[in-house]
Formats: sequence, C-alpha cells, structure tokens
Amino acid sequence: MSLLEKIDSPKDLKKLSRSDLPVLAKEIRQIIVDVVSKNGGHLASSLGAVELAIAVHYVFNTPVDKIIWDVGHQAYAHKILTGRKNSFHTLRKHTGISGFTRMSESSYDAFSTGHSGTSISAGLGMACAKHLRNETSKVIAVIGDGSLTSGLAFEGLNQAGDTHKDKDIIVILNDNDMSISRNVGALSSFLSRKLSAKKMQELRKDFGSFLRSLPKIGDDIYQIAKRTEDSFKTFVTPGMLFEAYNFEYFGPIDGHNLNYLIDILNNINYLSEPVLLHVTTKKGKGYLPAEKNPVFFHGCGSFDVKTGKCKNKTNSMPTYTDVFAETIVELAKKDKKIVAVTAAMPEGTGLVKFAEAYPDRFFDVGIAEQHGVTFAAGLAVEGFKPVVAIYSTFLQRAYDQILHDVCIEALPIVFALDRGGIVGEDGVTHHGLFDLSYLRSLPNMVVMAPKDENEMRQMLITALSHKGPIAIRYPRGIVTGLKFKGNTDSIPIGKGEILVQGDDLVILSIGQSVSEALSAHLELKKQGIFATIVNCRFVKPLDEDLICSLAKKIPRIITAEENVLQGGFGSAVLECLNDNNITGIALKRMGIPDTFVEHGPQKLLRSKYGIDSQAIVNTAKKMIDDGKKTKT
Repeated sequence: MSLLEKIDSPKDLKKLSRSDLPVLAKEIRQIIVDVVSKNGGHLASSLGAVELAIAVHYVFNTPVDKIIWDVGHQAYAHKILTGRKNSFHTLRKHTGISGFTRMSESSYDAFSTGHSGTSISAGLGMACAKHLRNETSKVIAVIGDGSLTSGLAFEGLNQAGDTHKDKDIIVILNDNDMSISRNVGALSSFLSRKLSAKKMQELRKDFGSFLRSLPKIGDDIYQIAKRTEDSFKTFVTPGMLFEAYNFEYFGPIDGHNLNYLIDILNNINYLSEPVLLHVTTKKGKGYLPAEKNPVFFHGCGSFDVKTGKCKNKTNSMPTYTDVFAETIVELAKKDKKIVAVTAAMPEGTGLVKFAEAYPDRFFDVGIAEQHGVTFAAGLAVEGFKPVVAIYSTFLQRAYDQILHDVCIEALPIVFALDRGGIVGEDGVTHHGLFDLSYLRSLPNMVVMAPKDENEMRQMLITALSHKGPIAIRYPRGIVTGLKFKGNTDSIPIGKGEILVQGDDLVILSIGQSVSEALSAHLELKKQGIFATIVNCRFVKPLDEDLICSLAKKIPRIITAEENVLQGGFGSAVLECLNDNNITGIALKRMGIPDTFVEHGPQKLLRSKYGIDSQAIVNTAKKMIDDGKKTKT
C-alpha cells in the first residue's frame, strides 16, 4: 500500500513521520505527471511546489489556517492532499476539478484564483478579519517570483507592512527561477532557521526593549543595532526589500528539503507579525523533460510521459497566434517604429520571434498589465507604434489605463487580444468573453475581429496605419485553413462585408462566429432557408449603412458573437437600429448569457451555451416558423 493511499486529508498527512515525506512527494509527483500527461495542465510549477505543499499542510492546521496559492498554477499537490486524490484524474475536464483553486470546490481552497498577484491582498484581508474576531489562526499566502512582479502584490506588501495595525500574515515566496537573487547557500539557510527560532525572536525583542530603555542614548543605540543587523542580513540574504516593507524576512531556504521547510515553518508559526519566507524551488522537479524545458511544461497539452513529447500533434495548421507573430515580424522589418509589448507572455502571445529579430524593440514588462499599457502610451507619445499583445482575460486588469492613458488622448496603440472568446480547459478566469463589451464603451477606441487568417493579417496592417487606439480580438486555436493570399491591403475602418446573399433572414456575425454562421448557412440551405451572412468585422464602429439597409429589406436578424450578451456586438446592433429609427424587426441576439463559463473543451462549451452553428440553425428555423405563424 502506497503512502498516498492512506491520505484523504491533512490530518492523515500529520500521522506520517518526517522520514516518510520524501517518499510521499515522489508518489504525488507520479500522479501529477500521469494525469497532466493525459489532460494537459500546468505541470512544471506544480512539480516544483510538491514539498512546499506537503510542508505547509504538515505544519499548519488547515482549513482553519488559510493557505492561498497565488494564481493556482502550483496547487496540484495541494489538491491531492486535501481530499481530491480520487477525483484528480478529472483535472480540467468538463464537470471535473478545476486547474486552479476554487472556493466552491473545497473548503481547503481559501481563495479562488487564476490571475496572478492576488494572494497577499486577499490574505491580508483575511488576516485583518481574523484580528477583528480575536482569532489566532494563521493566513499563509504562497506567491511565485513571477507573480511578485505584479503591482498588486506590492500594494499588498505595502499595506501589510503598515505598523499601525496588527497584521499576522505569512508570505511564502516560491522563487523558482532565481529572478530575485542568487544568494542561496548554506550560510543564509542556516541563519534563517536559527534567527526564526522562537527563543531567538524573544531574545531579539527583549534586547531591543532593553536598549530603548537606556536613558537618553537608548533609542540611538537601538537604531544603530538595528541597522547593523539589517546590513548583515542583506550581505548574506536578499531580504532588504522585504525588511523595508516591515516584514520579518527569512531565507532563502531550499524548497525541496522537507526537514528545513518544516523546521522553519514551525518556528515562524509562533510569530505574530508580517513574515516573508523565501524558498527556492526548481520548476519541473522530479520529471526530467519538465526540468529541461519548464517553459513548454508551464501550460502544456497531453504528452508522452517517456519522451515528454506532445501526443497526437498531427495537425500542422498554424494558430491565430502564429499568424500574428509572423505578420508583426514582417511588418516591423519595414517600419522601425513598430515596437512590441507583452506582460510576461512572450511565448503565449507569439512574440518570441519578434524578440529574437528585434530585441531592442521588444519589451516584456512582467506580470504588470497596468504598467504595460501606460508604458506603451509613453512610447506612443514619442512617436513609436506600440503593439500590446496580451490575452483578453489579462487585459481586463488594465481597463483604467486603456481608458485614461490611451483613449482620452487617442494614442495610436494596437491591442492584440489573444484568446478572445472561449479558451477551453483553463476555464472561468481565462475565457476572453468580456472584451467586446468593455472596449466598445471607450471613446476613440476601434474594435475589430477577423473571420480568418488572411483577414487577421489585413487587420494588423490596418491597425498599424490607424491614428488612434485600436484592438484586434482573435481566438485561441488553429486558423481556418484558407490558402494564404499575401494580401497587404488595409480594411476600411467600420466596413463589413456580405459573404452570402439570401432573402429569408440576415445573420450578422463577428470573429470566430463567422465560421459558425457560414456552417449554419449550408445546413439552412438544405432545408430551403436562405440567409444573408455578414462578416461585420468591426464591433466599433459598426457598418451602420450596411446593417440598416439590410434590416429594411429583410426584417429578420440574428446576431452571433462569442462574447457576453450584455453590452456586446448584439447590443451594438440593437442600438444602431434604435438610433436610426428602424422598427418592426425580429431580432435575436446569440452570445454568452449572464453567467460565468466553466472549464471544458471549446466545442462542447460552444454547444452548451448555444453559440455554435447548430444553435444558429435552430434559432433561424424558429424565427422563420414564428414569422409564418404570425402571418396566419
């Protein structure tokens, strides 16, 4: 019987001896690799945090003590240890457990995550709530070095270090890429374990009080002693930054040495002030392909465990991301004013090729979307043409900067919104289902979405010649497979195109939904229903002349979009008809209802939420049937 079979909760974990824990870590890694090889997921970061997950649950009293895993990329071992071992095979599957932490999934998931940098702020709120209730339980925020580049993380650190109120929070910095410091060694590890001991902490406080009590010179001597201690700690550790935030800093500690981890966690468990524990881990730990290529295994699809190579990669079709990447490199060769900005996603957005070709014109700002947008505004003011490539879901974090720093002055910035629409197994925090709505509301902003790869190229060319802010929203996944035209013409702003002529009804579609509308047209044609299919291209500005002229001829309209219905493309069409006093129209909007969409395959989710070709067929048939009933 394996050790893991005995564990259904952290209470079972605490029954094991320390000598058993390395074996348990190995078993947990095996199940993580096995499941992710089939389902896909965030492998490298979770493998690197196995010992950390074991140690925090071994020492702290969860779920009374709250553990917040920033982003949730590294929480797979946590899930296995907290009652989800037997359901772990459903990871990221529709109706299965989430790839991130979810409060609705388990009482051990203290906070729902998916975007980075939230753990310290949320943890601080929980710690203050516990203080108000006179509770002594702990709050532990586990944050990676990448997430610590987020401005929100530093805002949380800043408030936590406010000395005017008691804030009992432990922040564990999981440094898996040496992005903060290489000061790791036996001396710093030894010092942190000794300095964190309860007796040492009590001695430090008592000695500090004694120095301050000395008449006249006490406070001066205390400050000198404090500066001396800080200087020494800075010499052997990278803790000066966190000490400046009034955190008691310990580390770096080897995050794979369970004895070290448990010792120091037991020590700092007694402290009642903000503490930052710096641990160093290795991404992909225990699985050689992930150790060698942590970028690929950060978020991967299914793969062969023996070789580490992708399974079933028979489709050689490029993705929309690939088309964007190739086009921007090509255009930047001709125009030296084109620069590219991304927020810690050069691989995901396809900008690796741009960075290789034009390193001086490529800027990765880290997980700091707000800064990235305002940084791009500064570039635009100085005459450059910034292309800001960020996933749709992450650009939401920079809404205020887009509004104030870009749109008010109508700065010429191109927003390349990757992963627009339903993204699949990453789920609720990653679907890009709100961009058409939140960008359409901004004055001076142009919003467009391509129907295929050729139009994607044309839209990027159009965007880079536009004199104001403009967004291109494109989906996750492979392109439609059209023959490459090499078209370098721009598209007239605000102009749609009729793809198919029909007299029975009009289907107005945008982006990904155009292909669904074209498929629906073929099925409807078999049933004797002939639809006009329009690729509207632009959500803002709409092609009002085209829409109004069609509405006057054919008073039956369906709008199709992969976006929330509230304030989206369909709403824009309704506003257009109302503003132009066109009445007597039967209009049905198709999009995502007022709900959050769970994780699952894209095709399944499009069917479930009624935005695929079959849903369009059903809606069109009902509209025609209802029209016939009205006449009779």
